[in-house]
Amino acid sequence: MELDRSYWQTRYENSETGWDIGGPSTPLKTYLDQLTNKELRILIPGAGRAYEAEYAHRLGFTNVYVIDLTDAPYQDLLARCPDFPKDHLLVGDLFAHEAQYDRILEQTFFCALDPSLRVKYVAKMKELLEPDGQLVGVLFNDPLNTDHPPFGGSKEAYVPLFKTHFPEVTMDACYNSITPRAGRELWLCAPNTG
Repeated sequence: MELDRSYWQTRYENSETGWDIGGPSTPLKTYLDQLTNKELRILIPGAGRAYEAEYAHRLGFTNVYVIDLTDAPYQDLLARCPDFPKDHLLVGDLFAHEAQYDRILEQTFFCALDPSLRVKYVAKMKELLEPDGQLVGVLFNDPLNTDHPPFGGSKEAYVPLFKTHFPEVTMDACYNSITPRAGRELWLCAPNTG
């Protein structure tokens, strides 16, 4: 299975978007609520319909960027939030993206990648972060699927993977997951410390 642009475009066209919870993820919403610097450069990879980007934008964050392989979900974002900056809607492969961010928000992108790309993902997150930047967000702490997204995993597997580039990484059980995901999510905080 090629998890390429065509694959994800077809998923949107066929309304096969089971990951779409219809609003911002509660853990990420809570995180954004406590940030005071509205100038932070924020990237949301694999943003889909970008509810978290919309939420951050409405909170007054001015440098929120999203990247996805397809622009199919961006039309929905612009219908909900027409003043979202169109030049912040990036279409392309995250692994080819070059920029620097203060925060990267993880919400269902990691679990959508073929697990063989996880080492590359962690290295790319490190590369995209400013010194003292942070990768934060939610990872599934659940076996899930092995042959198609979402791919799951466990804290025991994730921590050594992330420690290769983020020695101070922490992962704790989310206390505020939505009901269908309760007990199945970890809050990831990976500061770029060196």
